[in-house]
Amino acid sequence: MKLKVTVNGIPYDIEVEVEETERQAPAIVIGAGGGAMHAPVASTASVQATSANAVTAPLSGSVSRILVEEGAEIEAGQVLLVLEAMKMETEITAPANGTVARILVSQGDAVAGGEALIELA
Repeated sequence: MKLKVTVNGIPYDIEVEVEETERQAPAIVIGAGGGAMHAPVASTASVQATSANAVTAPLSGSVSRILVEEGAEIEAGQVLLVLEAMKMETEITAPANGTVARILVSQGDAVAGGEALIELA
């Protein structure tokens, strides 16, 4: 997996090997009220199921900034949002050209590594 990391204003392209781990799909709850309530993420086992076109969080953190809107045309490598973890910011970039289908998080949300952030079309 290729990532772009900015340290002290200097961007670095890094390549990370990801070990595949077997994950159990979380329970799906239908009709759980108004939808405004969010349960805290307890572990990576509770990470939501994602589509093949979802951009996922490479690490746990909080959503600092969202730089795109639903329906926006994007290019490969474009910064979609910024995660903050331990006072460090990580830019999450588009893996390919496409369109932002859905933004699954809001500014300030806590996310777990592997959690879907944005779905692309």
